[in-house]
Amino acid sequence: MTAKNSTRITWLGHSAVLIQTAKGANILIDPYLKGNPSYPKDLELPSKIDYILLTHGHGDHVGDAVPLAKSHGATVVAIFELADYVAKKGVEHTVGMNLGGTVQLKDVSATMVDAKHSAAAADEDGMHYVGVAAGFVVTIEGGTTIYHAGDTAVFGDMALIRELYEPKIALLPIGDHFTMGMKEAALATKLIMPEVVLPMHFGTFPILTGTPEGLAKLVPPGVKVVDWKPGDVFEGC
Repeated sequence: MTAKNSTRITWLGHSAVLIQTAKGANILIDPYLKGNPSYPKDLELPSKIDYILLTHGHGDHVGDAVPLAKSHGATVVAIFELADYVAKKGVEHTVGMNLGGTVQLKDVSATMVDAKHSAAAADEDGMHYVGVAAGFVVTIEGGTTIYHAGDTAVFGDMALIRELYEPKIALLPIGDHFTMGMKEAALATKLIMPEVVLPMHFGTFPILTGTPEGLAKLVPPGVKVVDWKPGDVFEGC
């Protein structure tokens, strides 16, 4: 799907995406790159990254947030405790927020919503409490609304996300074992009712067995499931 002067969503593998708005904002979500076997190694990130959004503290989501924030001048946006954690790792600019809150990021408003998942961060000093898992609703000025669910199980209050924000595009984990599988993601789609589902958190490791083709057979009629690969770009939103 393409359109001139539209928002671009590039899948970087696993749950990592780069959102580039028509007005020039560059936003990374869950940048797990260096240790990610599905990251497209020839992909070059923009020299300027404005914001890095983190859904929770697990290493396959926090990933490269600290070095990228330092090298690209990015502000890290995360739940309060996780923002404090990365600040102590040397990130100069952070925004700590919490569930239900909204922050303005250039031409994008980011609302932190619920997710059902564990969230601790691990480093050389052990395990750390860094708040709870979350998702983000990203509303682009003059554009569309995107829901990045983070790592989550399906939960009934996804219907509230639909009622409050009406996201047109939903990035949903489908891999199973650590997150929703395809059956649960199909129910999540029914609760959210987006126009488009961009599957994520599948195929990175053999244990993550969900597929876009399998999900497409289960979602409500009229919902488009994009069969994409790391490095692919979804446009026109």
